[in-house]
Amino acid sequence: MLNPVTTEFENVLRQILSDAAFKDDSAPYLTEPRGRWTGQGLVVAPASTNEVASVVRACSDARVGIVPYSGGTGLVGGQLQADGPAPVVLSLERMNRIRDVYPMENVLVCDAGVILTNVQKAAEEVDRLFPLSLASEGSARIGGLLSTNAGGVNVLRYGNARAQCLGLEVVRPDGSIWHGLTRLHKDNTGYDLRNLMIGAEGTLGVITGAALKLSPRPVGLGAAMMAVPSPAAALDLLAMARARLADGISAFEMIHRQSFDFLAEVGPEIKSPFADTPEWCVLIDVGLAAGLAPNEALEDLFAAAFEAGLVTDGTVAQSHAQRAAFWHIRESIPEANRRIGSVSSHDISVPLSAIPDFIAQGPDVLAEVGAFRINCFGHLGDGNLHYNVFPMPGLTRADYEAERPQVKRVVHDLVHQMAGSVSAEHGIGRLKVEDLETYADPAKLEMMRAIKQALDPQGIMNPGAVVRV
Repeated sequence: MLNPVTTEFENVLRQILSDAAFKDDSAPYLTEPRGRWTGQGLVVAPASTNEVASVVRACSDARVGIVPYSGGTGLVGGQLQADGPAPVVLSLERMNRIRDVYPMENVLVCDAGVILTNVQKAAEEVDRLFPLSLASEGSARIGGLLSTNAGGVNVLRYGNARAQCLGLEVVRPDGSIWHGLTRLHKDNTGYDLRNLMIGAEGTLGVITGAALKLSPRPVGLGAAMMAVPSPAAALDLLAMARARLADGISAFEMIHRQSFDFLAEVGPEIKSPFADTPEWCVLIDVGLAAGLAPNEALEDLFAAAFEAGLVTDGTVAQSHAQRAAFWHIRESIPEANRRIGSVSSHDISVPLSAIPDFIAQGPDVLAEVGAFRINCFGHLGDGNLHYNVFPMPGLTRADYEAERPQVKRVVHDLVHQMAGSVSAEHGIGRLKVEDLETYADPAKLEMMRAIKQALDPQGIMNPGAVVRV
């Protein structure tokens, strides 16, 4: 049984940390982006790995829970604890140093509290690319991105956050430090502890530093928006694009007409690249080697796809500004969704070939619950869809609170029937613990619980998140 933070325990931490580590206003750390939950606890922000270790050691001695806090952008409640004994909320925001950059090795070493955009800028300064990219990159921090194995728009080419990491520094639940900041690309000396910590959402330890993999910067950047007659045609277009451009495709995003309708209804204001908004369209982004013309490659792709009946309309960006405008459309969709207010949002993945059937069957299973608007968009290239369900015009999500659990269940049931995942890139947090228990292989759950029990026997690390023991 864990103990709550008390005044006496806070005084113990004040002997370990400076006054700068304690927050006068804890409210921003105890809410989440969708406003569905409010957390609790004492917020502290250590300035070094040794300070983190001292805090964790004190919590271990007192059996006080720890909720690691990164950028606070998570959407599954992993960064806050609403119930149970009040924990220590451990923010990494003061650990924000780029420690070293090794351009020849294509490696950057940084604190876990560095904001993603600052890593991207540090890579750019040495003519390299850190390719992890997502809507919250201006506030999301490296520790949280690794702890959730974040995805984003470039997974098709570069992989999830896991693929961008070579080594980690981690404070273990007893306060000891695992010095795993290797820069090696090959190290086959036993269990892969790095990949055990990545995606664990702070339930096995606190990531305090990371050795990140950099990539060459593509020279020929280009983008196109193309209207497709159906999701099946979008998949065929993806296959054609990969056959022609191979690894030159950085992103392949599919967008439904409902996204444009929401943007028109509530903003942010955008200019559609189409005279008539299609039912479905895709955003293709490419980064080609020197000497290859991205516009010409995309125009040739459009011509071949049009002849094959896979596209009906399209625009190839003629400038960096126009390419940015295409991405502004894609990146504005989540904000429009937030302003509408979803009944239930689903971060799901299914095998690529099952996507058309999933999209076709989704409205039918939802119709058994009630009448809704569906906004389906996302990373088609890696099978990850954001399948979000919204109120009908004139109603709000509050009008559907009774139906919300059933909406989530029928969508996730359909995903499970198609051998998919109910959490493609957002993690489990606390929101999806029951989903994991419902849909995961029992053997997987047994192994996860055994790992949790072995590494965190007191259960102090992010209690209640990911797995219940």
